[in-house]
Amino acid sequence: MSTTLCQVMGFLVSSLGVAGSIVATAMDTWSTQDLYDNPVTAVFQYQGLWRSCVRQSSGFTECRPYFTILGLPAMFQAVRALMIVGIVLGILGLLVCIFAMKCIRIGSMEDSAKANMTLTSGIMFIVAGLCAITGVSVFANMLVTNFWMSTSNMYQGMQNVQNRYTFGSALFVGWVAGGLALVGGIMMCLACRGLVPEESRYKAVSYNASGRNISYRTGPYKGYEPDTKTRKGAGYEEPPRSEDGRRPYPSKYDYV
Repeated sequence: MSTTLCQVMGFLVSSLGVAGSIVATAMDTWSTQDLYDNPVTAVFQYQGLWRSCVRQSSGFTECRPYFTILGLPAMFQAVRALMIVGIVLGILGLLVCIFAMKCIRIGSMEDSAKANMTLTSGIMFIVAGLCAITGVSVFANMLVTNFWMSTSNMYQGMQNVQNRYTFGSALFVGWVAGGLALVGGIMMCLACRGLVPEESRYKAVSYNASGRNISYRTGPYKGYEPDTKTRKGAGYEEPPRSEDGRRPYPSKYDYV
């Protein structure tokens, strides 16, 4: 898979994930009334993150927003915060990803800068997907806990009428959207590796002599051989030698 194709696919998948997170956050069907014990009812209730709705058998629907924030459970507010943070990071990641596309040239932007921007957008998509998945999972855990507590109270006869809520369609939309954003972020991180320029040339350092080029030749060691030809001249006196041809004492010319 080429770098451009991987980058474009990551952008499209992440866009679907961010759009799904926005839709899931705005939906009112995060929790729906369980009709297992009472399939025929005149009133059907469902709730979202921002309001609760009641639908009557006549088809009339009335929604009432949550006017207070302090009266809501802490976990409910945490789910709101996670979804909002995921949406904001996803939108910022889309903006960064648009400028980081390899097929789009903006001025004299180098591939290394595009690689860094691609990696940044990929990390944003991954965090946005994790936020969406975590928020939906926390809300689902709250529903499961309340469902079994309500069921236990009903069987014990503590309450005659108890409304139980189960998973709504918004939870499944949020899970799918978070997964798409996560996959898109991973694809963007993989595309970043293809945008990094490969340095095939290495800078070599050459050392040159400051003076003239001098070449040194190696050869076998021949010992010390005084050049008597160059030393002989006017006033040159060779010291006397012994019978075996050796000088009895070194001459001053031997140390020149």
